[in-house]
Amino acid sequence: MATKNLRILSWNVNGIRAIIKKEFLTIIKTEDPDILCLQETKAHQDQVDKILDDFPYHHWNTAKKKGYSGTAIFSKVKPLSITYDMGIEEHDQEGRVICLEFDHYYLITVYTPNAQHELARLPYRVRWDKEFLDYMKRLEKKKPVIFCGDLNVAHQEIDLARPADNHDSPGFSDEERQGFTNIVNAGFIDTFRYLHPENVQYTWWSYRTNARARNVGWRIDYFIVSNNLKNKLVKGKILKDVYGSDHCPIELVINI
Repeated sequence: MATKNLRILSWNVNGIRAIIKKEFLTIIKTEDPDILCLQETKAHQDQVDKILDDFPYHHWNTAKKKGYSGTAIFSKVKPLSITYDMGIEEHDQEGRVICLEFDHYYLITVYTPNAQHELARLPYRVRWDKEFLDYMKRLEKKKPVIFCGDLNVAHQEIDLARPADNHDSPGFSDEERQGFTNIVNAGFIDTFRYLHPENVQYTWWSYRTNARARNVGWRIDYFIVSNNLKNKLVKGKILKDVYGSDHCPIELVINI
């Protein structure tokens, strides 16, 4: 069966109602991905869904708390099935997971919970990491998995500008980094690091202290794939010059 290059974009938009007042729609039209995965939409579908008409398939998962969290996928490819959340009540209140099933793979967008100030939510985050990985492995028994999104962790010291100052910070604690290591040890590939072993780039910059202009950032947004897809990877790119959010988009091109 013939394969083709599939181009996927993932972006934590930090509020879709805010970003569409900027250049968001123009950016997406210019980039023209086959599938667009969004995190931290902070909105319900009926508030903003009359957008992105080039994508016939719109899928939203919203938090029960208004204006918080949330994910969305816009696709030009019709999925076989759509699943929202993981089926675990503790984790299914904040609209953090959407899974689309296609012929040869699953595609998941995920907005991983932040451990929060002084690591107040770290115990919950540790449970999430374990149970999300279990969920990925269950899917993988049926088909290869591609998942993307804001995972709220910089895995290695190369993935943030100031590692020495942040070992006890949310997003770089030992426990969160171990959670990511567990993903790798379970047979998944961090596509950007696989394709660019020594490349120092970031995907998120604090709005404070002019961090983006000084490039004091973190790489916390990822495309992760099942190991048996690694030879199908064509390109992984961080679109660092695209503005509108405190995150920039990331891109994966895969032959599938």
